[in-house]
Amino acid sequence: MAENHRMFVTGTRGIPGIMGGVETHCEELFPRLVAMGYEVTVFRRKPYAVDGSKVFKGVDIVDIPCTKNKFLEAFVHTFKAIIAAKRCGGKFIHIHAIGPVMLSPVARLLGMKVIFTHHGHDYDRAKWNTFAKMCLKAGEWLGCRFAEHIIVISQPIQDVLATKYGRTKNVHLIYNGVPEALLCDDDAYFNELGIERGKYVLALGRFVPEKNFDQLITAFQSIDSKGCKLVIGGSFDHQDAYAQSLVTQAKEGSVVLPGFVKGDHLHALLTHARCFVLPSSHEGLPISMLEAMSYHLPVIASDIPANLEVNLDAGCYFPCGDTTQLAHLLQNAVVADFHRVDYDMSRYNWDTIAGQTAEVYRELMNN
Repeated sequence: MAENHRMFVTGTRGIPGIMGGVETHCEELFPRLVAMGYEVTVFRRKPYAVDGSKVFKGVDIVDIPCTKNKFLEAFVHTFKAIIAAKRCGGKFIHIHAIGPVMLSPVARLLGMKVIFTHHGHDYDRAKWNTFAKMCLKAGEWLGCRFAEHIIVISQPIQDVLATKYGRTKNVHLIYNGVPEALLCDDDAYFNELGIERGKYVLALGRFVPEKNFDQLITAFQSIDSKGCKLVIGGSFDHQDAYAQSLVTQAKEGSVVLPGFVKGDHLHALLTHARCFVLPSSHEGLPISMLEAMSYHLPVIASDIPANLEVNLDAGCYFPCGDTTQLAHLLQNAVVADFHRVDYDMSRYNWDTIAGQTAEVYRELMNN
């Protein structure tokens, strides 16, 4: 692939090993596109750089300074990334999420072609105030107007773009993916956490209000846990009152907070969990749930459109926000015989997803 066909990427905190659904998406996708012959540069937000790596599996990484602030960092970083891409002679830029894509008109004014991946309606997240939600809605509109191609990760998102904005041309449904399960034992880690194989319920995600982990803890603490514990793997990007209250709430019962988990620790937790729970009020297409399904875990999930899109059995869902029904499903999970579930994961294959994305890239670059 010629250097002038390099794809510059922004809108993500960065890769590798950075917490978040968009970050996991990028970490899986872009090395595969490099292997297919594409030149890719990912702009990483410097405060999240856990090491000094400049290349990850063939993907070039450029750190750009920005203030670690939940209201400003995405906007400031994306603007700097677009300018940096132009200075490098960039012709193509791939912007992730509706906040960063607010700056797509800047990229177009500088002569770059824009591809936009819509990961979800972020203005539905509880953490944003009214002004921030207005900005995110404006970003979604601008992305629909100025991006040459749009990738959506679920059918409900595609439906909204068609009905709300009339955008149907060059809109591509390409699901999130999940890597092959890596079954793993880590007795030392389990001893450190104070948990036993098959004797814990697992949840994963950032400590933000829309994940509803406070409701999950409330529901779990109301049941007869039969010796099981609740493990919530994750952390916060920005320490706020909600995150602090969640930590306090967890200390009151059999709740384990191991922090952000990755690598063998994550694989071990997914290998031996009794079930996986996702009580969110907002998702795009939840990679954490797809990961749990790849490990054949029974799943309990809220009945929001993104979770329903995965098409679990009806008995796996509970009305979002209904802690009584959530507690009922948790009680059933801890008393049921330990078992595994087979799912059809064919449409969530990352190699297939990379091939579908490459088709969009070819269309963008050849035109």
